[in-house]
Amino acid sequence: MKKLLVIMAFVAISVGCFAQSVSESTIVKRENRKGMVLKEWNTAAGDKRAFLDRVTTYDEMGRKIEEIEYASYGQKWRIVFEYPANSDITAKVVREIEYNDRDKVSRIKKYEYNEDGTKKCQKNYYPNGKLESVKTYEYVPK
Repeated sequence: MKKLLVIMAFVAISVGCFAQSVSESTIVKRENRKGMVLKEWNTAAGDKRAFLDRVTTYDEMGRKIEEIEYASYGQKWRIVFEYPANSDITAKVVREIEYNDRDKVSRIKKYEYNEDGTKKCQKNYYPNGKLESVKTYEYVPK
């Protein structure tokens, strides 16, 4: 019986440490990305010329604030990520604004979260603000 209690205590402590290390890992990654602009380059097979494929920009807290995908003709799309006002480094995205190749708004996504930080729902809007669809998230334990 004592061995079982010791094993259960070890498992509980291990799970708690794992959960803590995951959040610390996220913070360390964001710490390393503060103010960074990441450029991704591609080279086609048999060609030595590289072309810009994607640019991702991070804010002073290391959160992704913009992502741009390029094609041979220029910008394919762009997404701007917004966070709650006065939020900290662990804040989740509350709104994404998608732009098309002409830099016109093509869709707006708004997110709601459960108290534990998991996504509750995603609402998709047309550029004129009219609701297009709602995606809900259901978390089913094994």
